[in-house]
Amino acid sequence: MNTSAIEAKATSVSFDSGSIWVELADGRKLGVPLAYFPRLLHATAQQRKNYIISGGGTGLHWEDIDEDINVRSLVMGIGDRTKPQGHRRPAGRKISHSSRW
Repeated sequence: MNTSAIEAKATSVSFDSGSIWVELADGRKLGVPLAYFPRLLHATAQQRKNYIISGGGTGLHWEDIDEDINVRSLVMGIGDRTKPQGHRRPAGRKISHSSRW
Protein backbone atom coordinates (compact mmCIF):
# COMPACT_ATOMS: atom_id res chain seq x y z
CA MET A 1 0.00 0.00 0.00
CA ASN A 2 1.16 3.51 -0.78
CA THR A 3 2.38 5.19 2.43
CA SER A 4 1.77 8.67 0.97
CA ALA A 5 -1.94 7.81 0.83
CA ILE A 6 -1.94 6.51 4.42
CA GLU A 7 -0.31 9.68 5.74
CA ALA A 8 -2.40 12.16 3.71
CA LYS A 9 -3.87 14.92 5.88
CA ALA A 10 -5.95 17.81 4.53
CA THR A 11 -5.22 21.40 5.56
CA SER A 12 -7.72 23.26 3.35
CA VAL A 13 -10.38 22.79 0.68
CA SER A 14 -11.35 25.01 -2.25
CA PHE A 15 -13.43 24.71 -5.41
CA ASP A 16 -13.40 25.95 -8.97
CA SER A 17 -16.14 25.49 -11.55
CA GLY A 18 -15.56 21.77 -11.98
CA SER A 19 -13.24 20.48 -9.26
CA ILE A 20 -12.64 20.16 -5.55
CA TRP A 21 -9.07 21.07 -4.54
CA VAL A 22 -7.63 19.64 -1.34
CA GLU A 23 -4.34 20.95 0.02
CA LEU A 24 -2.40 18.36 2.00
CA ALA A 25 -0.06 18.91 4.94
CA ASP A 26 2.91 17.61 2.92
CA GLY A 27 2.48 20.34 0.28
CA ARG A 28 0.59 18.37 -2.35
CA LYS A 29 -2.59 19.83 -3.86
CA LEU A 30 -5.09 17.32 -5.15
CA GLY A 31 -7.76 18.23 -7.72
CA VAL A 32 -10.72 15.89 -8.23
CA PRO A 33 -13.67 16.43 -10.59
CA LEU A 34 -16.88 17.34 -8.76
CA ALA A 35 -18.63 14.70 -10.87
CA TYR A 36 -17.08 12.11 -8.52
CA PHE A 37 -19.14 13.59 -5.66
CA PRO A 38 -22.71 14.34 -6.81
CA ARG A 39 -23.72 16.02 -3.53
CA LEU A 40 -20.89 18.52 -3.89
CA LEU A 41 -21.56 18.93 -7.61
CA HIS A 42 -25.16 19.98 -6.92
CA ALA A 43 -24.41 22.00 -3.76
CA THR A 44 -24.47 25.79 -3.67
CA ALA A 45 -21.25 27.74 -3.26
CA GLN A 46 -22.24 28.52 0.33
CA GLN A 47 -22.87 24.83 1.11
CA ARG A 48 -19.47 23.92 -0.33
CA LYS A 49 -17.74 26.54 1.85
CA ASN A 50 -19.35 25.12 4.99
CA TYR A 51 -17.01 22.19 5.60
CA ILE A 52 -15.13 20.75 8.57
CA ILE A 53 -11.72 19.06 8.48
CA SER A 54 -11.99 16.21 10.97
CA GLY A 55 -9.73 13.54 12.43
CA GLY A 56 -6.64 15.72 12.35
CA GLY A 57 -6.98 16.12 8.57
CA THR A 58 -8.08 12.59 7.68
CA GLY A 59 -11.69 13.48 6.89
CA LEU A 60 -13.78 16.19 5.25
CA HIS A 61 -17.41 16.78 6.24
CA TRP A 62 -20.22 18.94 4.86
CA GLU A 63 -23.10 18.94 7.35
CA ASP A 64 -25.55 20.83 5.08
CA ILE A 65 -25.41 18.18 2.35
CA ASP A 66 -24.50 15.12 4.46
CA GLU A 67 -21.23 14.49 2.60
CA ASP A 68 -18.16 12.83 4.09
CA ILE A 69 -14.89 12.26 2.27
CA ASN A 70 -12.01 10.18 3.59
CA VAL A 71 -8.80 11.96 2.55
CA ARG A 72 -6.88 8.69 2.17
CA SER A 73 -9.54 7.37 -0.23
CA LEU A 74 -9.43 10.64 -2.16
CA VAL A 75 -5.66 10.33 -2.64
CA MET A 76 -6.17 6.74 -3.80
CA GLY A 77 -8.71 7.89 -6.42
CA ILE A 78 -11.84 6.53 -4.78
CA GLY A 79 -14.90 8.70 -5.39
CA ASP A 80 -18.38 8.67 -3.87
CA ARG A 81 -19.37 5.09 -3.09
CA THR A 82 -22.96 5.90 -2.10
CA LYS A 83 -25.42 3.89 -4.17
CA PRO A 84 -27.92 6.11 -6.01
CA GLN A 85 -31.42 5.91 -4.51
CA GLY A 86 -33.03 5.25 -7.91
CA HIS A 87 -31.26 1.90 -8.44
CA ARG A 88 -32.88 -0.02 -5.62
CA ARG A 89 -35.17 -2.96 -6.28
CA PRO A 90 -38.74 -2.31 -5.09
CA ALA A 91 -39.54 -3.96 -1.76
CA GLY A 92 -41.48 -7.21 -1.98
CA ARG A 93 -40.55 -7.93 -5.59
CA LYS A 94 -39.38 -11.49 -6.03
CA ILE A 95 -36.78 -12.57 -8.53
CA SER A 96 -37.43 -16.01 -9.93
CA HIS A 97 -34.77 -17.84 -11.87
CA SER A 98 -36.90 -20.92 -12.47
CA SER A 99 -39.18 -19.16 -14.98
CA ARG A 100 -36.32 -19.00 -17.49
CA TRP A 101 -36.13 -22.75 -17.97
